[in-house]
Amino acid sequence: MSTRLRDFTPSVDLTQSRAAGPVRAQLPHYVTLTPPCAAACPAGEDIRGWLSLAQAGRYREAWERLTAENPMPAVHGRVCYHPCEGGCNRGEVDAPVSIHAVERFLGDMATREGWSFSKIAAETGKRVLIVGAGPAGLSAAYHLARLGHTVEIREAGPVAGGMMHFGIPAYRMPRAELAADVARIVALGVTITLNHKVEDLAAEKAAGGFDAVFLAIGAGQGKHVEIPERDAAKVLDAVNLLHETSAEAPPLLGRRVVVYGGGNTAMDAARTARRLGATETIIVYRRDRAHMPAHDFEADEALEEGVKIRWLTTITEISGSDLTVERMELDEAGKPRPTGEVETLSADAVVLALGQQSDTGFLRKVAGLDFTADGALVVDAQMMTGAAGIFAGGDMVPDRQSVTIATGHGKRAARHIDAFLRGGTYAPPDPAPVVGFGMLHLPVYSDAERAAQSALEQAQRMGGFTEIVAGLSEREASREASRCYSCGACYECDNCYAACPEEAIVKRGPGRGYVIDTVRCTGCATCAEQCPCHALEMQPEEAPHA
Repeated sequence: MSTRLRDFTPSVDLTQSRAAGPVRAQLPHYVTLTPPCAAACPAGEDIRGWLSLAQAGRYREAWERLTAENPMPAVHGRVCYHPCEGGCNRGEVDAPVSIHAVERFLGDMATREGWSFSKIAAETGKRVLIVGAGPAGLSAAYHLARLGHTVEIREAGPVAGGMMHFGIPAYRMPRAELAADVARIVALGVTITLNHKVEDLAAEKAAGGFDAVFLAIGAGQGKHVEIPERDAAKVLDAVNLLHETSAEAPPLLGRRVVVYGGGNTAMDAARTARRLGATETIIVYRRDRAHMPAHDFEADEALEEGVKIRWLTTITEISGSDLTVERMELDEAGKPRPTGEVETLSADAVVLALGQQSDTGFLRKVAGLDFTADGALVVDAQMMTGAAGIFAGGDMVPDRQSVTIATGHGKRAARHIDAFLRGGTYAPPDPAPVVGFGMLHLPVYSDAERAAQSALEQAQRMGGFTEIVAGLSEREASREASRCYSCGACYECDNCYAACPEEAIVKRGPGRGYVIDTVRCTGCATCAEQCPCHALEMQPEEAPHA
């Protein structure tokens, strides 16, 4: 039995509200509200919708519902940090639905079955140039192509995918699955030109006859910090380490490697160093674990693979293979400050993982573009820059950085670009209120353990970059999808129909829901109190009904 919530019995205080009586003052209404998973999803997926289809075994429809918002489920099912699961109401009872695992299952099934995308609008004759074939660029290209526009991507690298290919190790993001998601977008009619670095944006736009531009060059440069070096050991940044390793030209690191930084890239760099032969890998980070930018599970997995982490430590000098490090402490505001306590570490290589930034030098001569102090490109609410018709998104604009956030940017930008090309503006609809856990009525539910994804044994991981975590089987994926509470949307459980004492709930047939017979209904609210997912709300009548 779960230790999170043991008592589902609702408390009833009849002195606080009146339901049935000689005069009816309220009526039940069926509503569709926003589930917390969807509210937390940076890509804006209809998670509740595609989980419902998946648990019914309608996998192709589930994939189509999912990809209406996000064209790369095989990728996101692996690399997204799934904030949706952090919001899942089921987490208050036993464990959140493993949304990412079901998403990966659908993405992998699409590849096995050869499913393809289709356009949803007629050709417009409008042309859009996209600079960068990372998650934001690919997402924008997909949505624009479906809307009938001609899309061409210019990519500086030798392969599409951006940091999904060169910044995420293959043990987390296998290249074949990434390539399959990209190929499906290309099959929609998107043209990708590789090894083409845009140097003069205005010239490219004019030469191609493009009506709009979307900039999505990502943040592919590592940030640096000034550290005194004297005959230093090999010093390189984490972005280059991961890039060269993905390009199958990894650097020689030696046996002892120190990684400086505390983000997810630092964890990936340390785990990559272990796979490249380092016998001792140490992460040095100036704050404690509670304040590290990396996700907890990333640190856990690094520790499991033998990586050591020195919290509250900073590098002050590098001399040959010796690193002088100083012990730090946190002040009242949680900021690190030096203590004066120093010691020496030895390393054959030092990897700097201090964040990433965009290479926006070629944009400085474009009139109307503005940049923040740290080099990010400023955009407005429509994701347009200060230059008309030039939009931007992904890691190069001010926001948090992740694959899923960039993918969401691409979709939003595509909708604004589409409106711009049609001579209008796009205004997203206001979302319905979010269904919190306290709004559910769950006595009919029992514990159902979350599906576990098997993983490679530690000894098998160090031999290469084979994917660590396995996917779910069809049976496991269907069962996991069925753990969804369907928060805020009716799924025809018949609780209201069975509970109504006046037989005022009328069934319309499978998939068509119910209607309220207002002649029979007394407004007693029994139906709403029995609805497990808060798809019924009692609303006052404009005129009380006898």
